[in-house]
Amino acid sequence: MSYQILVLDLDGTLTNSRKEITPPTREALLQLQQSGKKVVLASGRPTPGVLPLAEELELARYGGYILSFNGARIISCRDGRPIYNRTLPPDVIRPVYELAHPYDADIITYAADAILSGGHVNQYSELEARINRLPIRQPDYWPEAITFPINKILLSGEAALMAELEEVMKKHFHSYLNIYRSDPYYLEIMPPQIDKAYSLQKLLNSIGMTADEMICCGDGYNDISMIEYAGLGVAMANAQPVLLEKADFITKSNDEDGVLHVIRHFMME
Repeated sequence: MSYQILVLDLDGTLTNSRKEITPPTREALLQLQQSGKKVVLASGRPTPGVLPLAEELELARYGGYILSFNGARIISCRDGRPIYNRTLPPDVIRPVYELAHPYDADIITYAADAILSGGHVNQYSELEARINRLPIRQPDYWPEAITFPINKILLSGEAALMAELEEVMKKHFHSYLNIYRSDPYYLEIMPPQIDKAYSLQKLLNSIGMTADEMICCGDGYNDISMIEYAGLGVAMANAQPVLLEKADFITKSNDEDGVLHVIRHFMME
């Protein structure tokens, strides 16, 4: 199979433990795009948190794409055109807040220029802020500060607490929302039927490609759907155990240029 599109999760996949793209991987991705193949950055990050890496890889020049908020938004880097955008129903904002507020957790969402926190700021929400290069703001009453459409809500806290809150949220909202942990310390509250695979199907339909032409690389729980959907699903050596079980191929870790290994093995002539 001649693979024409490479989809990359960011944290734990494309970037190393220092949240950097290594020079050899960057050069290989530029060469890949120069050969006419497409690169998609697919992340749970908000769009502003993905843009610096898209700029580093020159996705605007080569016609790549950003899939942010775990698939709730897709944009074309060439012209900034939205290809797909799905937001949370406004009527869930207050109930999610009221369910989460009694717990020792943070509840955040994303404005264009900041992360809005409505709970207890912790090391995990601070990490989210650093990764996305956004400051944290704490409005007086979080639900009233959300006066604009949002693609997702993120709860953060210790792993056992996130597991408990996952059950609380699922029991309350059932299939009205898509609720899952992207990491043991993060609980994603998403619009219904949204995950990376669903959104990648929307993207492929819009550009006339098929899943058989696509390689997807990831390491986390939120990458499972796209790993199963892709023509070739790749898990990093540092991936969650469930992803290692489901992958078609296991590459090197994110600190060993695992993405570079995939490019050389499957996409270079």
